[in-house]
Amino acid sequence: MHRMFEDLLSNSDDDEGSSFHWSKVDENEWPIHLEQYRNRIVVRFCDYTGEFVRFVREASAYRLWSKSEGSKLFIDIEMEQDALPELISSFQNLPYKVIIEDLAQSVFESYPDKQERKMRATTEKEINEPTYQITEDIIRISKEEGFHAASEIFFKDYRPLETIQAWLDLLVQAYPELVERQYLGATPEGRKYDHIHIRSPNGEHKDKRTILITGGTHAREWISVSTSLYAIYEMVNFYSQYPGLDAALRLDFIIAPLMNPDGYAYTWSNDRLWRKNRQPTEFSGCVGIDIDHSFDFHWTHSSDWACGEDYSGEYAFEAKESWLWYQHMNTTKFHHNIWGYVDLHSYSQDILYPYAYSCDDQPRDEENLIELAYGIAKAIRQHSGVYYDVLPACIDRDSDLIPDLGAGTALDYMYKYGAIWAFQLKLRDSGNHGFLLPAKYIEPVGLETWEGIRYFIRFILSDDRYS
Repeated sequence: MHRMFEDLLSNSDDDEGSSFHWSKVDENEWPIHLEQYRNRIVVRFCDYTGEFVRFVREASAYRLWSKSEGSKLFIDIEMEQDALPELISSFQNLPYKVIIEDLAQSVFESYPDKQERKMRATTEKEINEPTYQITEDIIRISKEEGFHAASEIFFKDYRPLETIQAWLDLLVQAYPELVERQYLGATPEGRKYDHIHIRSPNGEHKDKRTILITGGTHAREWISVSTSLYAIYEMVNFYSQYPGLDAALRLDFIIAPLMNPDGYAYTWSNDRLWRKNRQPTEFSGCVGIDIDHSFDFHWTHSSDWACGEDYSGEYAFEAKESWLWYQHMNTTKFHHNIWGYVDLHSYSQDILYPYAYSCDDQPRDEENLIELAYGIAKAIRQHSGVYYDVLPACIDRDSDLIPDLGAGTALDYMYKYGAIWAFQLKLRDSGNHGFLLPAKYIEPVGLETWEGIRYFIRFILSDDRYS
């Protein structure tokens, strides 16, 4: 076997995991109903063929988690454990490894550990309640010790929607002249749909350059939400330290850390691995549209059925979140040029550049676009040693195999109609966790991604071709 495949299929993680098995815990203590994941596994295949990819994408028995066509070359598939023998007999000689042997346990461990808190003695600095609903604690710590002390606690774990909203409120209170929450509208389930606007309090600059960052488009990608929030935290620290710096005056940030609030809330209450929004469709029993298939650039009707994870809706911008974002983006573009767009997802450690819908259409400034992507990857690698591959989004989306899989993406739409430079970053990891990346990686991923974003910012500030 090639060494690359050996590395990808090896047990490279040293996490000990929880000492509590979900089946031994009282059902009332489960974060969500875990029986839905019983006997399910996640399998990694390497050195696969296009025929194999098409088969698993179109077969209802398999749920594709992620794939990478870069130096890593893998595809991860969720399935019932009894389905594996038939699959490997149909496609013989494919290197594979079961990377998650007990999906229910991995899901259980991905939530903040209520059980561990109940078992250990509390200290003066510990959270009061033995539950992951710590909104009141974050607010209390902010009042008693300041916003930064509260943020240290906040980024120690993944947080439910209500805690994120509370932290964002505290952010605005701490930096009222710097940060604004802008309301875009209501989600399909009636939640507030907004984003964070960060700008210098020292007036307008004639050469204002806006950068947009989005996260949480797909609900199960929790690390993209945490990383977006971490970027917000780093930005306000920068502005507060250098308020009069020319770079600060020239920059304008719009960050939407929760592009899919309804879906994200659903991952905390019902299904940790939910992907789409929670919008009703015209098909009874099928809920949700893939927001990242809903934008009006080469939108096509999805070949996936309405209950499928890639369902694009019946027309462009049917996903309400994509429509609200489109409306606000046009308003923003009217006031300032949008220079950069970074769409955070997970997982596979890839930097994707346009286009997703087809590999036949070459992006403008392709050479510079690729060079910039490699610069971002280098900045990340120099900070943490973590490698990100660079490739066109069409390859990641398998647009050559099933064309509609790359249709209607936010990346393509923003690059074509909104931003001068646009990328999608698929964050960590490429190891054995997939969407269930442990909380201990929140700060490392946040820091390394911020280094990549800083490189992107420096490039935009130095680029005079589109002034």
